[in-house]
Amino acid sequence: MSAKKKNALGRGLGALLNDSPTNEPKLPRKAVVATTAKSNIDDISIENIEVNPFQPRTHFDEEALNELKESIKTQGIIQPITVRKLSNNSYQLISGERRLQASKLGGLKSIPAYIRSANDQQMLELALIENIQRENLNSIEVALSYQRLISECNLKQEELGDRVGKKRSTVTNYLRLLKLPPDVQAGIRDGIISMGHARALIGIENIDTLLEVFKKVIQQGLSVRKTEELVRLLTSTGEKKPSKNEAETVKPEIMKLQSELSSHFGSKIQIKADGKTKGEIKIPFVSTQDLNRILEILDISL
Repeated sequence: MSAKKKNALGRGLGALLNDSPTNEPKLPRKAVVATTAKSNIDDISIENIEVNPFQPRTHFDEEALNELKESIKTQGIIQPITVRKLSNNSYQLISGERRLQASKLGGLKSIPAYIRSANDQQMLELALIENIQRENLNSIEVALSYQRLISECNLKQEELGDRVGKKRSTVTNYLRLLKLPPDVQAGIRDGIISMGHARALIGIENIDTLLEVFKKVIQQGLSVRKTEELVRLLTSTGEKKPSKNEAETVKPEIMKLQSELSSHFGSKIQIKADGKTKGEIKIPFVSTQDLNRILEILDISL
């Protein structure tokens, strides 16, 4: 079973790189010239290669790029990039953004490349999966990549797990990070707290309490274990839990909607309904910045 999981990512990439004549979406910008996957490597002029419009990473460490540039100058391109052909002399990058950028910095005029066929959805999926596989992503970047694969590539969590070689529970744990308040997500992204800390914080329902614990974790340098103990203490004594009667009145569809809205807004959304036609939706915010973020999601400007 473990061997199957280990090789799942490779099979996913292979399946994406193979041409699929059925259910291929129409391309909105340029028609891709149909080409069969090649096993040989071609040298392609760098100026004829467009960047990948579906590249989920927009920032590349300048120092790391310069180190790669020097390595390329000394040893050449060890791993060719992969492109798709748009026309006779026009290509679009599928994978290898760092190698392409480093080659440009090093003054190379051409670069070895594999030429493949891929539609737009395959391009996005390849870019995301390659990042998950090869880049040193933080937990939030991984979670966002998983979310994009689900929403933009129409993958279910089980399918996503197979594509990236992860258990469904692992995928779910990453996606749950996106339900945390923006300040906490930023802390994970910047390496201030670990994913272990974040998973403990998810157990706190009250946003204000969650942010207080988050600050305490940082100020006191609490370990994951100490954070878990603190959260257990708070959830068992300090947080108000709904009574049995209150819990019974919450319909499953309302609970599902609350969960979806909370994920969408990155805040703990509360819905109260009278069981007929009336009710209210509460969207909490913890700062002016957080309010502005919510207004942007609602497309409202002050």
